[in-house]
Amino acid sequence: MSSSSLSEKWQWENAAAGAVSGFTTVALMHPLDVVRTRFQVNDGRATHVPTYKNTAQAVYTIARTEGLRGLYAGFYPAVIGSTVSWGLYFFFYSRAKERYLKNREEKLTPGLHLVSAAEAGALVSLCTNPIWLVKTRLQLQTPLHQTRPYLGLHDAFRTILKEEGWKALYKGFLPSLFLQISHGAIQFTAYEELRKAVVDYKSRKNRKSSESDDQLNSVDYAALGASSKFAAILVSYPLQVIRSRLQQRPGSNGIPRYMHTWHVLKETARFEGVRGFYRGITPNILKNAPAASITFVVYENVVKLLKSSRTE
Repeated sequence: MSSSSLSEKWQWENAAAGAVSGFTTVALMHPLDVVRTRFQVNDGRATHVPTYKNTAQAVYTIARTEGLRGLYAGFYPAVIGSTVSWGLYFFFYSRAKERYLKNREEKLTPGLHLVSAAEAGALVSLCTNPIWLVKTRLQLQTPLHQTRPYLGLHDAFRTILKEEGWKALYKGFLPSLFLQISHGAIQFTAYEELRKAVVDYKSRKNRKSSESDDQLNSVDYAALGASSKFAAILVSYPLQVIRSRLQQRPGSNGIPRYMHTWHVLKETARFEGVRGFYRGITPNILKNAPAASITFVVYENVVKLLKSSRTE
């Protein structure tokens, strides 16, 4: 098999591994995602979103008043979005890294890892924004809603297109774009650099010259995934709040609560201060730190499995 064929196959293996890991993550962590979204849009003045004291009380209240359906609101677009996002992200990321590695004998620098991740994030954001908008709106449907609720994924797309037009599907695109670029770039750069440090440490400890990832196990991948995710969350979280607030369904009068990114920034800073930009960060960390561990453990092991089957 030619080197170009092997390269193309490797890229699709990365996409498959990313998709499997993304689905696994969503299935396990979705209730915390619902809680996070409801915290994010609760600016203290909203009347369509319940007020919760903390994450545990929010989970309990949603389970008691809305049942399992409430805890898994927006699950289908979340599964589709996460699976597609992770698959595309790993695919675009591996392609970008390979392109930058051409005519280079040494490994990629941290700067090129950052550029590769940013490039992948921008492409993924363009492809998936409509899915995340629908997920957000389904998660925000509560017993307090006065407008006719969306009946599901298909009905949400159809109703949004009918009532608001196709441009509505790209509400929150600007903060989503910066979120994908910054969050992914920080996370993957941190992951790559931490992984190299762990491999180097294990090589010295075991007195081996090999820098192979074969020295890493699932515990290592879990720790690396959680650490890199935590760093990305701290830096990029305000963009998630801005995106969620922009993606809310307009009121019965058809007027959005927030008109654009600057409007969210101005109003949030005015009425809530810095704290407003970090609403829901606790369930976000509880969801995403272990979720990132699961994602990278599954991803790395699926990649190893695919590579081993390819050599057999």
